Amino acid sequence: MEHLTNNYRKLLNETPTVFHRYMFDRINWSNRMVGIVGPRGVGKTTMMLQRIKEHLNPAETLYVTADDFYFTTHRLIDLADEFSKMGGRHLFIDEIHKHEDWSRELKLIYDYHAELQVVFSGSSVLDITKGATSDLSRRAIINHIQGLSWREYLQLFHNITIPVYSLDDILQQRIHLPNGFRPLSSFRDYMLKGYYPFAGEADYGERLLSIINKTLEVDIPQYASLNATIARKLRRLLAVIAESVPFKPNMTTIGQVLGVSRNNVADYLLLMEEAGLIGQLRDATGGIRSLGKVNKVYLDNTNLAYVLTGDITDIGNVRETFFFNQMRVNQSVIASETTDFTIDGHIFEVGGRKKGKKQIEGVTDAYVVRDDIEYGYGNVIPLWAFGLNY
Repeated sequence: MEHLTNNYRKLLNETPTVFHRYMFDRINWSNRMVGIVGPRGVGKTTMMLQRIKEHLNPAETLYVTADDFYFTTHRLIDLADEFSKMGGRHLFIDEIHKHEDWSRELKLIYDYHAELQVVFSGSSVLDITKGATSDLSRRAIINHIQGLSWREYLQLFHNITIPVYSLDDILQQRIHLPNGFRPLSSFRDYMLKGYYPFAGEADYGERLLSIINKTLEVDIPQYASLNATIARKLRRLLAVIAESVPFKPNMTTIGQVLGVSRNNVADYLLLMEEAGLIGQLRDATGGIRSLGKVNKVYLDNTNLAYVLTGDITDIGNVRETFFFNQMRVNQSVIASETTDFTIDGHIFEVGGRKKGKKQIEGVTDAYVVRDDIEYGYGNVIPLWAFGLNY
């Protein structure tokens, strides 16, 4: 216990509080059990420590990570029992998916310790409503977080503050940038290496490749009880997606290449989506991510595209990836029969600065989203503007 407390205090002292992720103010921190899930590297740990440092009494709070050596001989419920007897009120558990019996133990903590608030974080493949040994859906409020928006990137790395703009603001071009700010230069940097909060650190590409490897080799197999052979198949599948423009899945053909059934291919794609490696664009939506036929498969974000394909990265694919990635946080984005995307009845065609309007001729409520332009006009919107939505 002393070892855990010492580590917690050290981390708390080192936690910066100048910048907060977009989810910080969206989470209802007053719930008795709060879950934060998202891909590796998007800032879950920092957000939890910021909550403690700025709003809680550190003496009544404990932060632990479930992959600590302590938990090789102790259960989470044992820690909760001891912490509660010491007057603890807030227990933060990071990397919860690293603990073998996490769901049952969280349920026991919730049922036996009404005086304790529990906040936990885990990989996106952590699914609270299925695959868990105990039902937490009625107890835990789950919050999903993704990587930095372009707006957040500007604030974190360039000290440029721009408010969040709604989709309607963007379409009506009610955007006001700081005086003298030219968006295209920093936008290029963001697309290349700005999606993850550790973008300012050295060896960004190597760190991102490490995240990809750990997700494929550890997170997904551990969650879905898959063996090393399947992890290699996932890697091959990711490589196919990365090299496509974009990837239009044929489950039967992919299954033949990988040596698995077409149903397994769909399962693998969903696991990779939940883990934050890919995004699947569907032709229908109903509030559940797995509804609708998959129309296209993108890498999750533009940084993954550049680190996986390097100089052969297709810029058209990157543009569509950026639009899909940024807009799906606050809107349901689905495939369009005539163009690239549909959001709430709005039709979008994404391209470069010379992208024409031929594909949206005669279509009402349609927009051309162009890269490499600083300002929009009429129904032509700059691509960077969609990075201000969260």
